[in-house]
Amino acid sequence: MQIVITVIRWFVGLLFIFSGLVKANDPLGLSYKMQEFFEAWGLHSLHQLTLTASISMNVLEVVVGIALIIGWQKKITNLVLILLIAFFTFLTYYVLYSGKIKACGCFGDCIPLTPYQTFTKDIILFIVSIFLLFNLKYQKQIFKPAIGTLVIICSVVLTIGLQLYVLANLPFADCLPYKKGNNLEEQMKPPKGSVPDSIVTLSIYNTNGKTVEIIGDNFPDNFDSTYILEKREDKIVRQGNAEPKIKDFTLFTMQGTDTTNAILSTQQYVLIVVNKLEDTQTMEKQLPKNVINNFFKLKIPVFIVSSTPTIKDYLKLENVNYLIGDATVLKTAARVNTTYFLMNRATVVNKLSFNKASSLLN
Repeated sequence: MQIVITVIRWFVGLLFIFSGLVKANDPLGLSYKMQEFFEAWGLHSLHQLTLTASISMNVLEVVVGIALIIGWQKKITNLVLILLIAFFTFLTYYVLYSGKIKACGCFGDCIPLTPYQTFTKDIILFIVSIFLLFNLKYQKQIFKPAIGTLVIICSVVLTIGLQLYVLANLPFADCLPYKKGNNLEEQMKPPKGSVPDSIVTLSIYNTNGKTVEIIGDNFPDNFDSTYILEKREDKIVRQGNAEPKIKDFTLFTMQGTDTTNAILSTQQYVLIVVNKLEDTQTMEKQLPKNVINNFFKLKIPVFIVSSTPTIKDYLKLENVNYLIGDATVLKTAARVNTTYFLMNRATVVNKLSFNKASSLLN
């Protein structure tokens, strides 16, 4: 039994550490997923708390995983483990059966799982966690209490530090379709070999006080003028997998003209994504004039894209072009405000946060 419990502890502990670190690589991604849940539940006022909650949740997962492995405060650790898994199981159940959210984001964008896979995983983990709780006597401490506490403190500090770093410098592993090396036009196409949704037209008629549903052109033999059309809609009869990785990526001029194709056809240019406008001093740091002028001297066009139409009047930068994009799309493309993309037509040659923008051409 001792060996069995040890193996289970290491497996669950490593899984929690891995899960926490994968999401710690992109805490903003998890915060956006939390916002989806809050919107589905009508809790819009909690949006401002999602980033803090995301960072805290990632730290908690890593700490619980390490504590389980080293046997630190085993009773408390196992109780927290059960509570966490119960919470995750509720979320995955909601995703699976509500249909309001496509995925729970359990392993971030790097390892996408279907709702069924995540729910099954959590059910198994919940059963395993109960088994561990009833076998505390077989969970031996690896370190003395003082050393174990030091290990936990270090794990908290390092996990927080990791997240603060990526929030300022972009994720270490970019798992988004806008990552370095990707061609955006290719990412906007359905995957090769994918199957589109099978859709039929459903027409609802009323005839002599009765409601009749007609699929496609399968009209009944007695169809006549007594059939009054009430509603017509498209119905998906088989879900496909032809959804492109990038959707709704459109760049507009300040006059509202769609210029996406023209921009993605430019030989070489810099695309700067500004998710939100901040105070003047911060924006000057994120958009240093010397860096912008260096691009201009090299005859590399610079495009600043934001969802805020007033950005041109606010920044007042010379030698740049201003574009408007969808706020949600821009948050996905650029996790840091502000992010620089060196582009060759539709291909992302390089992608850096404003902290490293000066080395963009190196």
